[in-house]
Amino acid sequence: MKRLIAAAGLLIFTLAASASAAPLSLGDLLTRSPAADWRPLDPENTVYMDLPSGRVVIELAPAFAPNHVANIKALIRSGYFDDSAIVRVQDNYVAQWSAPEGRRITAGHDTLKAEFDRPIGREPFARLADPDTYAPVVGFSGGFPAARDPRRRRTWLTHCYGMVGAGRDDSADSGGGKELYAVIGQSPRNLDRNVTLVGRVVQGMELLSSLRRGPGEMGFYTNPADHTAIRRVRLAADVPAADRLPLEALRTDSATFKALVQSRRFRKEGWYKYSPGRIGVCNVPLPVRAAH
Repeated sequence: MKRLIAAAGLLIFTLAASASAAPLSLGDLLTRSPAADWRPLDPENTVYMDLPSGRVVIELAPAFAPNHVANIKALIRSGYFDDSAIVRVQDNYVAQWSAPEGRRITAGHDTLKAEFDRPIGREPFARLADPDTYAPVVGFSGGFPAARDPRRRRTWLTHCYGMVGAGRDDSADSGGGKELYAVIGQSPRNLDRNVTLVGRVVQGMELLSSLRRGPGEMGFYTNPADHTAIRRVRLAADVPAADRLPLEALRTDSATFKALVQSRRFRKEGWYKYSPGRIGVCNVPLPVRAAH
């Protein structure tokens, strides 16, 4: 009996000590994470877009938009986006870029059938426990914010900050990847399943979000002299290995990512006086770092 009481006392002490311990910060979680919880970016699906102010790095999502991603890669490799420009920056919305009007496509396709969603497969999916306004289920798949409709067996990417989409006209099949945009403002989730999302910016978002807003309708620049030049666009696979950025992303199917989500659902840092105990899919950070 004495041993039982002593053991219970030790358990209570341990729980109390754990409860009173300072919570791990996001930085602490990532610093303590094992190497296996990270994945290198695939050079074949990593885009370098060079601006006068620096480099924007985009990770493509072929699992969700295989035809658009293949087309974008063909356009890049043909030089279609070299010496193009950012032509639209709409406040709290998107930055959009395209080649000069009239530039001929020498590889790839002008338009493609829309890839707004696709069938649910066997891909890993880290479901978020909290409800969502725009989808029955949300979570993360392969490093991207995603949603699902289990009844219809469909899945799609979500319009979170930094996501990259293929612009289109009124016809659903009028896009293809020759005009692209990145979300630079509050997540426009109403665009989910209305635009083909092809990836996300993993480095250099500040170069896009800090651009001067266009004065014209929908944020287009009215004077071409105000465009931001895009000097060159390449796939990392086409850059010598020694010149590639050694980036790795936290696996969204890892224990570290699960702990990260929980730490954000229940904020316990000293500054916070109230924690809602829930989080939206677009409020969960998706860390990327230089490989160790």
